[in-house]
Amino acid sequence: MENKMLTLADNLKSLRDEKKQLEDKLKNINSQIDETDYRLAIAMAESETQNFTHSGTMFCLTTKMRVSPLVEQKSYLFEELKNKGYGDLIYETVNSNSLSAFVKEQMAENNDTLPNWLIGLVRVFEKTTVTVRKTSK
Repeated sequence: MENKMLTLADNLKSLRDEKKQLEDKLKNINSQIDETDYRLAIAMAESETQNFTHSGTMFCLTTKMRVSPLVEQKSYLFEELKNKGYGDLIYETVNSNSLSAFVKEQMAENNDTLPNWLIGLVRVFEKTTVTVRKTSK
């Protein structure tokens, strides 16, 4: 094999390994942030401290309401929001991997061409990339 290709392969593997390590580190740091935030909020609530400044940074105890739809009632909620004039709150999405798999399946059933009903609705393109996997011994 060409030396340049092997050098690029080593570089790609190294970069992907580094990315994975950084993602793992970020996940760990986010977990530590959540735990520390929780413990600080409890300490502030117990001491009845609404806010304080330390090392040039102000820390404020805040409570935010978070809401998520009940999975089994999601479609009914969306229908009710639309009926009440709040349809602009709803954002429908399609997972890109699922859509790609679906379109690939549809094309396979249509002699490797995009079915007419999908023309103008999706953009189909190919991306060439290199898959990197560990080899088994």
